Amino acid sequence: MVEKVTVTEEAVQLIEHLKQMHGPLMFHQSGGCCDGSSPMCYPRNEFRVGNSDVLLGEICDTPFYISKDQYNYWKHTQLIIDVVAGRGGMFSLEGPEGKRFLTRSRLFSEEERKRLDIIK
Repeated sequence: MVEKVTVTEEAVQLIEHLKQMHGPLMFHQSGGCCDGSSPMCYPRNEFRVGNSDVLLGEICDTPFYISKDQYNYWKHTQLIIDVVAGRGGMFSLEGPEGKRFLTRSRLFSEEERKRLDIIK
């Protein structure tokens, strides 16, 4: 199976830490606005997803959503959620930890794209 979103080991550690503090989580890939284009982490059910959001997959048993517009822009890439030092988005849970989530990406291979077309 081709994963549309994956996570680095550093991000796994931060997600697990945040789960211990806040309980179940969810992510939404921001499309701009206040916090730029960052993956935003919230307590599950505290961010309302709508018809214009796509469930991209799960990381660490945590749903990861992206807006349809963003998805259409990035659908040819695998999103890789990572962590770097610095200040996160002001609405995202990792802010006080001195770290921030960051989205990296890589192009899907031709074979992966074919498999994704079959899955649709």
